[in-house]
Amino acid sequence: MSSLYPVILCGGSGTRLWPLSRKSYPKQFAPLLGAGTLFQQSVSRLGGAGFKPPLVVTASDFRFIVTEQLAAIGMDATDILIEPDARNTAPAILAAALHLEARDPGAVMLVAPSDHIIPDGDAFRAAVTLGLPAVAAGQLVTFGITPDRPETGYGYLELEAAPGSDPVPLKRFVEKPDAAAAAEMLATGRFLWNAGIFLMQAKGIIEAFRAHAPDMLAPVEAAVRDAKPDLGFLRLAPEPWADLRSDSIDYAVMEKAANLSVVPYAGGWSDLGAWDAVLAASQKDEAGVALSGPALAIDCENTLLRAESDTQRLVGLGLKNIAAIAMGDAVLVADMDAAQNVKQVVNILRDGAVPQAETFPRDHRPWGWFESLVIGDRFQVKRIVVHPGAALSLQSHVHRSEHWIVVEGTAKVTIDEEVKLVTENQSVYIPLGAVHRMENPGKVPMVLIEVQTGSYLGEDDIIRYEDVYARD
Repeated sequence: MSSLYPVILCGGSGTRLWPLSRKSYPKQFAPLLGAGTLFQQSVSRLGGAGFKPPLVVTASDFRFIVTEQLAAIGMDATDILIEPDARNTAPAILAAALHLEARDPGAVMLVAPSDHIIPDGDAFRAAVTLGLPAVAAGQLVTFGITPDRPETGYGYLELEAAPGSDPVPLKRFVEKPDAAAAAEMLATGRFLWNAGIFLMQAKGIIEAFRAHAPDMLAPVEAAVRDAKPDLGFLRLAPEPWADLRSDSIDYAVMEKAANLSVVPYAGGWSDLGAWDAVLAASQKDEAGVALSGPALAIDCENTLLRAESDTQRLVGLGLKNIAAIAMGDAVLVADMDAAQNVKQVVNILRDGAVPQAETFPRDHRPWGWFESLVIGDRFQVKRIVVHPGAALSLQSHVHRSEHWIVVEGTAKVTIDEEVKLVTENQSVYIPLGAVHRMENPGKVPMVLIEVQTGSYLGEDDIIRYEDVYARD
């Protein structure tokens, strides 16, 4: 395992677990179950003895969230590929393979989504070890989850023979079935859930693309070859990337390849693809009720109540088979039988130009984050948190002035030619048009309340003069 590289796929549209997960902050970055976020759990699970540092493939909008969450678990962000646009899993995996193979011709890739939950990391790492001999023999290995119910929300893998513990040749991929077909497949004992996790030599998957998806090879090669370093990230070249079709690794390559083997995995696993899956993976009381945050259930059964805001209290009374998810700006109440249809809610809200369809009030930036607390016609109140040692850009505004009140820590404030420290319980006024900057010179997060007043309060009312993060 000396050349085993975890490849963490960290994109996503954030639709299936709305409103907790959204396009601007998909579910892998949320503390959904257990300690840390799903992304942090994935990185930790695929680390330790025998593993190289992870290669993360993500989108530009998520790059600083990735580095922040890696730092929170004591990991350096050493290898992060930035996709110019989402093109599904096939181009992302090929780019990772080309990137790793150029560095280490013997590289073995363990490709995994960043938003799955696998409670027993030791058992999963043992399953990975079982797959390595097949990889050394030239096989492309995938992992199949032993089903415990006739699930219609997952794709399946049909095996050539009943599974044991060793890799088994794959017969075919099966799309998500209806309930009757799922029951029939479960009864045969030869079908496993498709986990979308792969173990393979980098050079092996490159050759598979050459054989089965040759149209992808040249554009991805060019995107990797012409990639540009950017603040510790590696940005794939956008021009060749734009020519790629969007396709999953299953459709593009795996369903056509003849050298596939499956490692059966009987441990716990879920892709948390809907709120009913979250309930199934949660700790529940004797009535099947799971609570998160300031939530209370009275006479409820088979129900999930999640309150994600400290300023509200969620109470369920006499509920059965319900998911109730309360965010500070949006609430979902759904029958568990309709959990797979939450994406339709997002589509309807998006078509209606409802901001909550895709964005959170909290906006993550490379220096920290901010959230809108109150918005009026000519004013807005924000909470801003700046990481230790971080600085916002040197900037000015055309349409608004700002009042800053420091409530935690110390701010180093630049206003035109003046630079001063503003400590806790002190405030400062930024006149309209003044060139200004906010910095945190301390070793703890700095928190301030910003009151904006003016005729236009959009985030695009900004002129940047200097920016350590090289933004426009």
